[in-house]
Amino acid sequence: MIVGVPRETKTEEHRVAITPVGTRELTERGHTVLLQEGAGEGSSIPDNEFEAQGGTIVPTAEDVFGGAELILKVKEPQPPEVEMLRPGQILFTYLHLAAYPKLAAGLLERGVVAIAYETVQLPDRSLPLLAPMSEIAGRMATQVGAYFLGKGEGGRGVLLGGVTGVKAGKVVVIGGGIAGSNSAVIAVGMQADVAVLDTDIGKLRTLDALYLGRVRTLHSNRLTVEQEVLEADLVIGTVLVPGASAPKLVTEDMVRAMKRGAVLVDVAIDQGGCFATSHETTHTDPVYQVHDVVHYAVGNIPGAVPHTSTYALTNATLRYAVSLASQGVNGALEAHPELVAGINVVGEAVCHPAVAESLGVAHVPPREALAAV
Repeated sequence: MIVGVPRETKTEEHRVAITPVGTRELTERGHTVLLQEGAGEGSSIPDNEFEAQGGTIVPTAEDVFGGAELILKVKEPQPPEVEMLRPGQILFTYLHLAAYPKLAAGLLERGVVAIAYETVQLPDRSLPLLAPMSEIAGRMATQVGAYFLGKGEGGRGVLLGGVTGVKAGKVVVIGGGIAGSNSAVIAVGMQADVAVLDTDIGKLRTLDALYLGRVRTLHSNRLTVEQEVLEADLVIGTVLVPGASAPKLVTEDMVRAMKRGAVLVDVAIDQGGCFATSHETTHTDPVYQVHDVVHYAVGNIPGAVPHTSTYALTNATLRYAVSLASQGVNGALEAHPELVAGINVVGEAVCHPAVAESLGVAHVPPREALAAV
């Protein structure tokens, strides 16, 4: 199969969908890998490293999209990229269609098979292709939150770890999954006062055992969220419902009542955000204020550390990319049943139930849709 890897075009997105290691894995199995010139530069991977492992460098995105049967990307295709897709082409990338209905409409018009990293789900309900980016985004969320708490950045002027004789800043993490637990790791390392909220007592129990009381674990409910948010210096929202829009757990009234100069970091923004006052921002212009509260809502947080992110992503996605290229979609589904949940669009059908519900359209089971094309 011909596999295409274009240069990412989303604002300040420097990751690339494959590494030289991944290129070697594909080319040694007889596949052709087309990479757009400079695709890896943002991740500090020059073209010659891909070429050394059998990759073919082509000048333009049109060359990649026009020649490839399988397109590997990092972020959702931007409008000019959607126009380059063609019927039957396989697209394997992060999509977050619940947050981008226009993109969903564009994919349905192009007639592609679109498989979303973020909804591939193992039997234990874990999300193996979202996990590495959630880990990075969670760790970065605390870092950026600490930075924007600085007075010069619009924050309260609070040092998260405090100093001798001065209390530490209070960090509230909503969601105890991979992103949330990694936010807590960094916050604890900064010696902040840390609370993690979740409805899953098992996750809270794991955190409690790990930190031996160093992190306060609280069952998430409306009253507890409100109480904790109003006392916080930094709130990190990491709540995720696979494929669906994120629930709005922090209301505008809560934001209005927060401390002046407190910071909200919405890790869930690429699924619509879990704060009522959130809207997506970019690395170029990452923050804004509502009711004197700083909001950081960058939709591709791991894009700020592209070298680390690219290698972590390829480590997770490569086995599936190899299977799709070697066995086709149906063969890959047999080999890796977790990919079934990853199929979001086939032709004119929306195939993930949560995505379909969020978009307000009918759901067609993936195998049924594939059998019809």
